[in-house]
Amino acid sequence: MLDYISVKEAAEKWGISERRVQKLCEGSRIEGMVRFGHAWMIPKSAEKPADQRRMRAAKRKER
Repeated sequence: MLDYISVKEAAEKWGISERRVQKLCEGSRIEGMVRFGHAWMIPKSAEKPADQRRMRAAKRKER
């Protein structure tokens, strides 16, 4: 289990909230993440997924 980090550690590493990391896990947006009971474990080497929320907002501005 040394190759995994917690939601809290991922949030600190990526500069986002723990809840946002949980939502990314729930949406299967983080490659290689696994769930142990009620806890998500994220590979240390996982990259922060692109924020699709900003992409949609940018498209709205173009209209």
